Amino acid sequence: MTHSHKEVLRAHKITKSFHDPMTVKVLDDISFSLNQSEFVSVIGKSGCGKSTLLYILSTMDTDYEGDLYIDAVLMGDKSEKELARVRNEKIGFVFQFHYLLNEFNVLKNVMLPGLKLGQYSEKEIEHRAYEKLKVLGIEHEALKMPNQLSGGQKQRVAIARALINDPLLIMGDEPTGNLDKKNSEIVFHTFQQLAEEFQQTLLIVTHDNEFANKTSRIIEMQDGKIIN
Repeated sequence: MTHSHKEVLRAHKITKSFHDPMTVKVLDDISFSLNQSEFVSVIGKSGCGKSTLLYILSTMDTDYEGDLYIDAVLMGDKSEKELARVRNEKIGFVFQFHYLLNEFNVLKNVMLPGLKLGQYSEKEIEHRAYEKLKVLGIEHEALKMPNQLSGGQKQRVAIARALINDPLLIMGDEPTGNLDKKNSEIVFHTFQQLAEEFQQTLLIVTHDNEFANKTSRIIEMQDGKIIN
């Protein structure tokens, strides 16, 4: 593709310290940007600041210095209510644990963020949820309960749920951390398909170097800094 993709996220000199009881800098002058349809992994040893960075970039942690732009809008001066809306509208999350609600079937689990955002009727959200499950090849599991699924299927349901509001950005925190090699590969290919076919932007924190090496860009962190 020759046309340039728009910038989805920009971090500018993000710095964070913990003060308990001594001041320890956990992120130091982090700057980078993400463009639409990029599939980027963040790697580094445990404790290097990857998850802390993800919490800041996802607007869940607002105690930092520097500037964060999502969709070219500065996040620093927004209220908690405005940030909650940004998270629901612009960001889809996939965690190491799928966090599916066992009392709801697969379809309803995928619908939940859409119902929360409330931009469409329930019928339309149901239709969209079914479409997302179809993209991920698990539409035939729609009426099953989460405990009837394999680990890899659960993680694909979690990805469908992350996609329901057509977010600008999917953020993952160790999304393959609990999966065996085969299911890790399925999740990787799912992400790759989202980036290539649906122009989805993905930022994935991972310990899995094999996974990272196949992404379109690696951001390597060490001691709170980007070293690569």
